[in-house]
Amino acid sequence: MLLAKNRKALYNHEIIEKYLAGVVLKGYEVKAIREGKISFEGSYIKVQNGEAFAINIHIGKYSKQSQELSQRQEKHPLKLLLNQREIEEIARETHQKGKTAVPIAFVLRNNMIKLELAVVKGRKEYEKKQLAKKRQVEKDLQRQRKNLKFGDDRI
Repeated sequence: MLLAKNRKALYNHEIIEKYLAGVVLKGYEVKAIREGKISFEGSYIKVQNGEAFAINIHIGKYSKQSQELSQRQEKHPLKLLLNQREIEEIARETHQKGKTAVPIAFVLRNNMIKLELAVVKGRKEYEKKQLAKKRQVEKDLQRQRKNLKFGDDRI
């Protein structure tokens, strides 16, 4: 089940390879994520000392939480639980020019919150425009197929 999605990353980047990682979270963070109080703005994945961390993911305050959180606590690095082989692959890929790793979505699998991340390559401005145009054409074709299927005369 999808809890939160990083739509901007999917638009700005071309996905090369996807990974699914467990995340070390505190109790109130789990509840806040389930409420959808999360922002991926400016977030990325960093590998250091053989461990992977999600940086700049903003997890807001849980609605029934009594204690106050500082800005620093809301954006602390989240440790990712990956195999050593996967961490090495991500590190090798991100050291290449033009590639980085970004979080794509938080998903619920077997009642555990997982972070879907991907190694990506940035898109140029003209590529973004072509992608938007292609999506619009697909949407128009779907609309026309639907109208023909139901015998609707308006197009």
